[in-house]
Amino acid sequence: MSQSNPTQTSLQIGPLLRDHGGVVALIVILAFNILFTPNFLQLQTLFVNISQVATIAIVAMGMTLVIATGGIDLSVGAVMALAGALAPLIFQSQFGVDYPALGIAAALVVPLLVAGACGMFNGVMVAVLNVQPIIATLILFISGRGIAQVLTNGNLQTFSNKSFSYLGTGKVLGLPFQGWLALAIAVILFLVISRTIFGRYVLAIGGNERAARLAGGPVTKVKIGVYMICAGLAGLAGLIVVAINSASDAARNGNLMELDAIAAAVVGGALLQGGRAPIFGAILGAVIIQLVKYTLLANGVEDEVALIAKAGIILAAVYVQQTRKE
Repeated sequence: MSQSNPTQTSLQIGPLLRDHGGVVALIVILAFNILFTPNFLQLQTLFVNISQVATIAIVAMGMTLVIATGGIDLSVGAVMALAGALAPLIFQSQFGVDYPALGIAAALVVPLLVAGACGMFNGVMVAVLNVQPIIATLILFISGRGIAQVLTNGNLQTFSNKSFSYLGTGKVLGLPFQGWLALAIAVILFLVISRTIFGRYVLAIGGNERAARLAGGPVTKVKIGVYMICAGLAGLAGLIVVAINSASDAARNGNLMELDAIAAAVVGGALLQGGRAPIFGAILGAVIIQLVKYTLLANGVEDEVALIAKAGIILAAVYVQQTRKE
């Protein structure tokens, strides 16, 4: 009878973890929760996790596009806070009171336009002024949340609007609306990356920006567009958080979301040097990040430890990326 060689076994496991590490991690986390976490299989737990995953996934998909061009965006949490702060202010304004239907439209459109403008600022800083992405986006990381707090006077802004709240509390086929929204965004972005010239340029820029420029590609426009998409999705996520709570807290909305988004993108297979945009991988990464957080909290582990766990996940994902190169 032949005996298995430990060396051969390790060689078989290594490629499995490198190529399908995210799926393996998800299976392990699910198995642990099914066996050891009380009430994990209840529908309420599913709804809560889908709601949390959706916001992370939406931002992570935008972050994936930015990373695909070789950039990074540290301002997504601040953009969430800024967009989220504007919606209640519109509802509380005289315009929102006198014209409720138009107020709802404005509460959706205006914050997204402002978020897009934030993305344009980041894109111009990076693509036109050649500022390093981490420095360029650090500006809004610092100032964006401050602007949101100035607009709200640092106070919790509450409102009551069932139509707008549907964005965060509605259900379609029994599942949270924002989960379906995240899935729809994923399909659209996947088609954009795989079927359009814009998507090909996104990957080309991350693969070799100099070659893309020499080939006559619209590198500047594409990079600005990518940062605008990322910020727009962050703004949408900020509106979802506000809709869930029927309130806006500029100090908390999107807090540390940049960490979750980067972690989800990297765990999902995005390469930090650029050139890859695994959109559905970002959703997988978001699920893992949320389940790690949920698992730790549900089993009595302090939230601070969850931050350490996220950092460890990023470190592990980067290590796997390095081993792929070898």
